[in-house]
Amino acid sequence: MNTERKSILIIEDEEALCSTLSDRLHGEGYHVVAVNRGDEGLARATDNAYDLIILDLMLPDRNGLDVCRDIRQTGITAPLLFLSARRETAHKVNGLRVGADDYVTKPFKTAELMARIEALLRHAPVGSGHGVRRFGPIQVDVHRAEVTRDGRPVHLTRREFQLLRYMLERSDTSLSRTELLRALWGHSTATTRTVDVHISNLREKLESNPKRPELILTVDGVGYKAVGSLLGGLHRAFGIH
Repeated sequence: MNTERKSILIIEDEEALCSTLSDRLHGEGYHVVAVNRGDEGLARATDNAYDLIILDLMLPDRNGLDVCRDIRQTGITAPLLFLSARRETAHKVNGLRVGADDYVTKPFKTAELMARIEALLRHAPVGSGHGVRRFGPIQVDVHRAEVTRDGRPVHLTRREFQLLRYMLERSDTSLSRTELLRALWGHSTATTRTVDVHISNLREKLESNPKRPELILTVDGVGYKAVGSLLGGLHRAFGIH
């Protein structure tokens, strides 16, 4: 597969394994960032855009399940693969339930792990997330979390940007308020009204006429969707089909 510009974040405290895996991924053409603590991994994941996250289940400072949950609650949807010496079904189920896309037990065959990584990247809805993506008058810099319209900066809050990115990754798909709430706010006390407020804010900042939106539409009885017919440039940039 084409690994150009694909970036991978490794959160793993076993130094030898981390070094070996990083070297292999570098050799396959990936850009790799490796850290050995959960808090640092969470900070890296939220400050930069990665195409894949590899996360150890047992870290010296935090449980990998908690790190995974926190990553997902920020709205990050990059594929996430757990590495763990724990083979029990319960651990695998828990890992998948908190938001992981795959679970590989140690020790593992490097060839199998590489195949799983390729499969996750192949089915990921978004490309590398680096550089500026354009659709119509709007430009989205996923790496810097910056948006412009007609060349002028559009200030989005962190949550607004996460909501915009989440919806654009799933353009033409009707998304319920409950799904958006769960994906971006997790187990907080926020309500579906919070989603409505953030959608309204996005329309005010992005739409030519917020009262007659063309980018983010209301789906009666369901929720909202980003309209793919208006996002052809985004589709090409992100590799979404």
